[in-house]
Amino acid sequence: MKVVKFGGSSLANGTQLEKVYNIVMAEPERKVVVVSAPGKRYSDDIKVTDLLILLGEKCLAEQDTTEEFNTIVNRYASIAEELNIPETVIEQIKNDLSSIMKQEKQDSVLFIEAMKAAGEDNNAKLVAAYFQSKGVEAHYVNPKDAGIFVTNEPGSAQVLPESYDLIYKLRDRSGILIVPGFFGYSKEGDVLTFSRSGSDITGSILANGVKADLYENFTDVDAVYTVNPSIVKNPKEIRELTYREMRELSYAGFSVFHDEALIPAFRAGIPVKVKNTNNPAAPGTKIVNTRENTNGPVVGIASDDGFCSIYIGKYLMNREVGFGRRLLQILEDFHLSYEHVPSGIDDITVILREDQLNEETKKAVIDRIKEELHADEVKIAHHLALIMVVGEGMRRSVGTTARAAKALAEAGINIDMINQGSSEVSMMFGVKEEDEKKAVQALYNEFFANVLVG
Repeated sequence: MKVVKFGGSSLANGTQLEKVYNIVMAEPERKVVVVSAPGKRYSDDIKVTDLLILLGEKCLAEQDTTEEFNTIVNRYASIAEELNIPETVIEQIKNDLSSIMKQEKQDSVLFIEAMKAAGEDNNAKLVAAYFQSKGVEAHYVNPKDAGIFVTNEPGSAQVLPESYDLIYKLRDRSGILIVPGFFGYSKEGDVLTFSRSGSDITGSILANGVKADLYENFTDVDAVYTVNPSIVKNPKEIRELTYREMRELSYAGFSVFHDEALIPAFRAGIPVKVKNTNNPAAPGTKIVNTRENTNGPVVGIASDDGFCSIYIGKYLMNREVGFGRRLLQILEDFHLSYEHVPSGIDDITVILREDQLNEETKKAVIDRIKEELHADEVKIAHHLALIMVVGEGMRRSVGTTARAAKALAEAGINIDMINQGSSEVSMMFGVKEEDEKKAVQALYNEFFANVLVG
């Protein structure tokens, strides 16, 4: 059995939905289909989810919602018209959306949660109706009926462990099961959404629950690339990488998967395959527990900007018991989360997202560090980019760090910081934001110019 998920770009219009149908029907093992809300049809288009949020906000403000309501319904209706899907499903979508709008609004957060989830929920009904119109036995399955119960954390819900036994019962159902992604239900019956890329998370949960042989994730690229194609022209594709490598790359800026999305599949040992809806014949990228490292030490390079560093210097810091704990307590008091903490014997640097700090918070943090930790020096460096070099092969290769540092030096890039991941499958370089693209290109040339990527 395969669980297959399609993203918003794969479901944006009738032409795309027809491709989805052909892909699902090409292999009888594709029994569980997870769908996102319709995505953008063109670059300036608005995603259905964004329209639903706007609709929800207008409902809460008791403003006229006629325009937004009609725009959303028309998005589904245009797909139905393209594919000659019976109009009854559009009437159902209208009624369901109207029903949400009439819900109790005392808890505005839960109301917006239900509104956001309507994008995927209604699209699953539309997709199921299309399959049925083609004479295929297909069933819309609501996440509550599928057994997807989650924690009461709006926007970042986590699946409850008991869900998996309930989900396993889907194996006994006949036909193709169309399940909306992105949300589940609390034990109290409230709709709660996962974090960004939530439909990927749903697919991963279902793959774990039904004990699938493979989780296929269809998107709009042929494969996961070794580096961001907007930075390096025509980068090499990755044929196979491990969950750990994918998580490191996702965290550092790869947009194919949110770094939490694959955890349920990973825990069950289910391989994931990234495929292209627009080119299903392409081999794609397989994500597995372990792989043969036949392609050199590095599998991918990711980067992200918007960071800053707080540098603290103090003589004999290494002998001062509790220094690190007290430093992190100060950050916690200001509700600041950190990304990395490289340190030496007399200094320590904390890397964090720059958008957490305004001028007032920055001054208060520095003052407390100076007063409470008696630091000799405290300074903040802004506009940093973090570049992550990832590969399981680095654990068994000598000189990878030296090669990376040499490539950056030859490109005239100053390294502000180096941090080796404790897992030994990643190393991170901090550089100025203006050097980010040049640094990524230099590292790509060093590790991939003449390498076949596995």
